Amino acid sequence: MSPGGGPPAAEDVRSPAPPALSVVPASGDRRRHPAPAHLRFFHGPMDCGKSTLALQVDHNHSRQGRHGMLVTQGDRSAAPQISSRVGLRRAAVEIDGGTDLRLLVRDRWAAGHRVDYLIVDEAQFLSPAQVDQLAELADESHVDVYAFGLTTDFRARLFPGTQRLLEVADDVQRIQVEVLCWCGLPGLLNARVVDGVMARSGETVVVADTAPPELPGEVAGSSPAVRYQVLCRRHHVRGELGPTAAGPGQLALP
Repeated sequence: MSPGGGPPAAEDVRSPAPPALSVVPASGDRRRHPAPAHLRFFHGPMDCGKSTLALQVDHNHSRQGRHGMLVTQGDRSAAPQISSRVGLRRAAVEIDGGTDLRLLVRDRWAAGHRVDYLIVDEAQFLSPAQVDQLAELADESHVDVYAFGLTTDFRARLFPGTQRLLEVADDVQRIQVEVLCWCGLPGLLNARVVDGVMARSGETVVVADTAPPELPGEVAGSSPAVRYQVLCRRHHVRGELGPTAAGPGQLALP
């Protein structure tokens, strides 16, 4: 009986309301739900396969539906592309010391194109300020950055871009493809050779191309023949270039 003497009140047997569904962010919504991005630097001496690896990284990302942007400066082909000595090549955006890499990416966005990652070849030529721009793209815009460059110049000193990348990159890896000195030991350092003699001074940046078997510039009265050669540390210190002249695959400045 109810307190008022009437029939007992029926119990409320309704099921409780289900909890509200949680909001799941759409894939790729990195502005409201940031996903980590990284600045990675791969480095080594000449001939260690930096450009080949850069193109392989781009291939691996693009085949999974990601959209990348390739940039370079001073490619061996003298064209706006990333090219490898094994024959691989792909078009790229040519930059210089005055390029703001943040604006380069933002302009691509403004044109309606995605940029999920950035491939930077010849990264040793970047200025320290440009390296900081790459770090900002990773931290603030969540763009993955993969930079590839030489470790040291012909004097066995770090390039300014390389030094800054070593200081700020999230991940630094020395490329594992072994390059050999003429003596058979691992080649670590790049030598600049002018008219057959190893140079110890001069401009830090002299971009060269792959040499034919007969090096250009060796005819009497022509401009000095300039090429690059990878040496082990001992022979770089001694300036010993080996018993044979450079053949195809070493670098020369026409």
